[in-house]
Amino acid sequence: MVNISESMDIELICVIVNAGLGSKVIHTAKQYGISGGTIALARGTVNNRILDFLGLSDVRKEIVFMAAEKETAYKALEKLDQVYSFHKPNHGIAFTTSICSVMGTKSIKCKNIKGERGADNIMYHAITIIVDKGKGEDVIDAATKAGSKGGTIINARGSGIHETSKVFAMDIEPEKEIVIILSEVEHTEAIVNSIRNELKIDEPGNGIIYVQNVNKTYGIYK
Repeated sequence: MVNISESMDIELICVIVNAGLGSKVIHTAKQYGISGGTIALARGTVNNRILDFLGLSDVRKEIVFMAAEKETAYKALEKLDQVYSFHKPNHGIAFTTSICSVMGTKSIKCKNIKGERGADNIMYHAITIIVDKGKGEDVIDAATKAGSKGGTIINARGSGIHETSKVFAMDIEPEKEIVIILSEVEHTEAIVNSIRNELKIDEPGNGIIYVQNVNKTYGIYK
């Protein structure tokens, strides 16, 4: 059994880039203290009438997930921005959220697990919605009606094990879509309510929504 060896503030880094760049992002991040990461295939949606008319509004994306101590994460993100120019339009998006434990090669517990972290000035939320496959676009449409500028859709698969096939009374079956939307804090409630109403999320089995504070962002434009 691995003992908890460290106590620190931990960040989950999410980097959304065009397909083919995920491995390069991880390789670069490793040079600045990140131990590794996981890449998920996804598609981005762009709120652009011309691209939509041409059928090019869906863009293949990769999402890179990496966990690191807060100072290391922020330093790595700054370097990643320098290399991949997230500050320029259409070069990608990167953000971090807080996590409270990491287990695997080394067990780490966050310093303030009971919510005593310093009150950072939160400007953005990450809204995550899990729905049946094929409904991701409906989620994006509902969010757009409430002011969202788009999102990223990930194809997901359940574990297939009966004993763990329910989360919050919803069957997690092989065919699901996970939608990630970044929202300014003041717009989050309207976006969430629009998705809840349009997708009937409050009815059993129709989906799950959760909202996280975003601590640091690159590549987001108003």
